[in-house]
Amino acid sequence: MSDRPGVEPPGPWLQPLPTEETLSNGVRLLRMHLPGQQVISARLMVPVTLADEEHAHEGVSVMMARLLDEGAGDLDAEAFAAALERHGAALGASAVEGGLSVDLDVPVRHLSGALRLMADAVGRPTFPEEEVRRVLRNRLAEIDYETASAPHRAGRELIATLWDPASRAARPAAGTPSTIGALTRSAIVERHAALAAAGGALVIAGDLQGIDVREAVEGSVGEWTGSGPAAAEPAAALPRLDRPTVVVVDRPGSVQSELAIGAPAPGRADPSWAAYPVMAYLLGGSPGARIDAVLREDKGYTYGIRAAMRPRAIGGSFAVTGSVRTEVTAEALDLLRGILADTVNGFSRAELATGVDFITRATPGRWATADVIADELSPLTLERLPMDFPSLTLRAMRRLAPDQVTEAAAAVASSVCSTVIVGDADAIIDDVRALGIGEVHVVTD
Repeated sequence: MSDRPGVEPPGPWLQPLPTEETLSNGVRLLRMHLPGQQVISARLMVPVTLADEEHAHEGVSVMMARLLDEGAGDLDAEAFAAALERHGAALGASAVEGGLSVDLDVPVRHLSGALRLMADAVGRPTFPEEEVRRVLRNRLAEIDYETASAPHRAGRELIATLWDPASRAARPAAGTPSTIGALTRSAIVERHAALAAAGGALVIAGDLQGIDVREAVEGSVGEWTGSGPAAAEPAAALPRLDRPTVVVVDRPGSVQSELAIGAPAPGRADPSWAAYPVMAYLLGGSPGARIDAVLREDKGYTYGIRAAMRPRAIGGSFAVTGSVRTEVTAEALDLLRGILADTVNGFSRAELATGVDFITRATPGRWATADVIADELSPLTLERLPMDFPSLTLRAMRRLAPDQVTEAAAAVASSVCSTVIVGDADAIIDDVRALGIGEVHVVTD
């Protein structure tokens, strides 16, 4: 019986790359042909930074984004929604740190018409007064929900304590009750006028066979003449802390404590970036990670605590988040900080291989549909990263040595950290103070 033929290990993943050109209005067009993908995904990215907002009107970019499809061009809100429905299209918009994102998903046969609706939404929104009032009311109700939600409340306090108060990063992207309450239609119109086509990017992914994409785009988004000032370069968020700080948000009677620990960290443009997602995965990115092995499997304190990198336009942060039973809050914090500190003893090659193998095998599988590909490519344009950044990152991960991941973990562990606890202050405060992990502040909602 002859030997079976050997099977070669798979080669490095080659990320599909878009073709690029520039429209007449300066918008960068990136096309990705995906045979068989009959739903086209289009993402229009417009660079306008949240840091440009007036302090008294913070959240105006997010509100403006939410209103783009509430009437545009010659159509009121109801007629615009009906037009989208006739095209089988879904349109939405959001504002993030580095810019505005307008998202469109539409069947191939309706692409041209849907792109014209997208162009009207970004270029000719009407901002009806009644819709403005409704969206602002909804945002105020949303803030009430976020305040009541322990994870949301912990996250809000984490950014407030992690970043310098003068930095926009220290405050919610979607505003606060005072800034949302101060917004008017005129402020939203003024914010929209700051949009500029030049520097924007449009990603289109799907089955483009037989479609004159250039003609469809030039007749829609290419006619948008947004002429606001050139977007400012995003600035790195400055850390707030010169010493460790602990914030306890008091929730009397709570049976659980929501924990959030954060530290400044590099962003995706940093040459050392590849080590950081791997480090976060090994610490708290899976059920078998170090944090979970101790706090969930060994101690039974939690159903799960996770660690993750949170990149920004420039720089970013490392965060550990999750909940534990009230009575073990202090011990859980002590264990968490011990796990982080223990990273100076390093990671084994087997441990590193597990993390790298998972990330590098899981990533290519996500690049299977038009919407995911568009979602992955579009942020790269705002962050001024190369289109092959995912491939380059995976390649760098495969070359990582254990000491590089150890250095990333040690950098995070040695950073001055912000610790937030949302829970019953009376039940936990003495034990938390006894840990000596930083000056403790108690706040109420």
